[in-house]
Amino acid sequence: MTATAAPDRPVTTAPLRVTWVQPEDLIGHELRQAAEDGRDAEGLARRWRAAGGTTAPGRAGASPGPADPALRALAGTLLDELALLPCPLEAAEPTELTAVQAEWAPRPGDGGPRPDGGGVPTGRPETARPETARPETARLEAAWLGRAAGCLLGKPVEKLPLAGIRALARSTGNWPPAGYFTETGLDPAVTARYPWNRRSRTTSLAENIDGMPEDDDLNYPLLGLLLLERHGPGFTTADVARLWLDELPAGRTFTAERVAYRNLLDGIEPPHTARHRNPFREWIGAQIRADIHGWTHPGDPAAAAAQTWRDATLSHTANGVYAAMFTAAALAAAAGGGTDVHGALRAGLAVIPARSRLARAVRGGIALARDEPTGTPDGFAAVVDRLHTAYGHHHWVHAVPNAALLAAALTHADGDFTGSICRAVSGGWDTDSNGATAGSLAGLLAGSPAALPARWTAPLRNRLATGVRGLDGIGFDALAERTAALVVPGPPAAPDRTKAPAP
Repeated sequence: MTATAAPDRPVTTAPLRVTWVQPEDLIGHELRQAAEDGRDAEGLARRWRAAGGTTAPGRAGASPGPADPALRALAGTLLDELALLPCPLEAAEPTELTAVQAEWAPRPGDGGPRPDGGGVPTGRPETARPETARPETARLEAAWLGRAAGCLLGKPVEKLPLAGIRALARSTGNWPPAGYFTETGLDPAVTARYPWNRRSRTTSLAENIDGMPEDDDLNYPLLGLLLLERHGPGFTTADVARLWLDELPAGRTFTAERVAYRNLLDGIEPPHTARHRNPFREWIGAQIRADIHGWTHPGDPAAAAAQTWRDATLSHTANGVYAAMFTAAALAAAAGGGTDVHGALRAGLAVIPARSRLARAVRGGIALARDEPTGTPDGFAAVVDRLHTAYGHHHWVHAVPNAALLAAALTHADGDFTGSICRAVSGGWDTDSNGATAGSLAGLLAGSPAALPARWTAPLRNRLATGVRGLDGIGFDALAERTAALVVPGPPAAPDRTKAPAP
């Protein structure tokens, strides 16, 4: 019998739904943003609901299917109308750098920048440190390693609810977390209810980690490194935009960065790229780009904050920018070697408007952590519960709740590396980003790779995977050397002290 070929059949595939850019999804997020920043958008919300519009996706980047053309057109119209509504918080939460800097008045005991030149200096010449004066690279290598380890800890539980993170850790005897997550001993019923992040399960559990896998929380510091190597500390926001277009595939961007990227391709120029139909402009994306600006300004939080502002305003406004400035300033203080974690957090607070929602959230997180009586990892769970009660109405990637959690974790752990990254990740929300920033700051405070516990750093194998051209497989020691070459002179650091590995 002669076999005959089967007739061709059409292949059924799911429709392509590009995330974070669909108008019918953006409108729900913008209505939520309006509620948070005090704009009266109820009339526009009623029009959207009456036409059959739905709320924004809770965790995914896009709804399952496209809206009909009429509904999509209405979404675009409403987005533009929402942008015209007056914002009552604008005076307390400016985006322009001069308005933010106007609030850098002396605050007793904050250790932050002061316009009279006292305390932390408010600026340095925009020149790189000469080769002969390059600082010791050990602290910077610890920062890169710490960022990677904290990110990696959070990757498999990213997007999971708090209950899921706790259930997975308890099921494997890793609660409170003290090491990378694992499937060993995991109850199948638990993982069926709370599946790991599908993109990270094969690369980010204790049994399969083999080097640092690619993540946007590491890609952006790499891009920042290229930015400073090509343009120096005097770069412009337009330089950041050109770098993205040259080196960053659009598919590697998310939330505010993806909208800003789309806006660039539509011919919209910075800083309008951050505002046009961008409901994610106060989310965490700018913060994860801030580390390189803090690392390269040791002891100069004000200069670090001003530099990261030029990066952040490509895609973010107000509290989204403040999160980046806060982070860069705190890292700069820690990189100077003359402060502890609490001084670093005070330096971060000193460069953002005191009346802003982000500043209030950071202060609130610090207060909750200080008031927790046990100081133990178990005790921190009660802090997390209170933070989720206070800020659980935000999207899990919004800068405000994540900043509160980050500040609480760092405060409660008192700068200890393991305690900092584990508390940050155990609190949920944007787990990999919070773990990364906590690890970066705690790594700086530790002072050298030798001071970081080997259970965190050994699996990284001194190898970072990335889609950034020319950097795939680079070692953290090489990254530290290249970062050290970009350091801008700052105030003299306090004498470094050898630290024993943290528990």
